[in-house]
Amino acid sequence: MLARRPVRRSFSEGGSFSEVGTFEFFNMSVVIRLSKIGKRGESRYRIVVTEKRYRRDGEPIESLGWYEKREKNENKEINQDRYNYWISKGAKPSPTVEKIVGK
Repeated sequence: MLARRPVRRSFSEGGSFSEVGTFEFFNMSVVIRLSKIGKRGESRYRIVVTEKRYRRDGEPIESLGWYEKREKNENKEINQDRYNYWISKGAKPSPTVEKIVGK
């Protein structure tokens, strides 16, 4: 997956860098995984798109839905269109997310 970030190229007289309006493309590894929310002892998760190197509960690129597992049943809500969009762009779902979406 390619993403854009601003490039800092020029050095101003004041001793700091100033941003140039151009962008550079770089590869980033994007994954679809679970991010824990709720209180301790309750298994509630958000299904999020995030960069692989970010921590589990870090800021996501996009939230795709939620998942709640209970003893007897499970509740879930997933935006399937956005999930398929991110898969087409090269995002890799975690094994757990693949199981949840497949049910």
